[in-house]
Amino acid sequence: MKKWPELVGKTGEEAKEVILKEYPDFKVQIIPADHGVTCDYVETRVRIFIEENGKVARPPMIG
Repeated sequence: MKKWPELVGKTGEEAKEVILKEYPDFKVQIIPADHGVTCDYVETRVRIFIEENGKVARPPMIG
């Protein structure tokens, strides 16, 4: 499973830009870290969880 630990601490938009450069056809979602999400696995989706300050809270990953 592909993860981007180097994006933790970046802004959500910065992280999204990096991911889309590598996977331009993926759906990238920026979501508040305290929000619930479905547990389904989508091989063309990356969720970026951000803190209140807009910074990436944990490594984004495919799924």
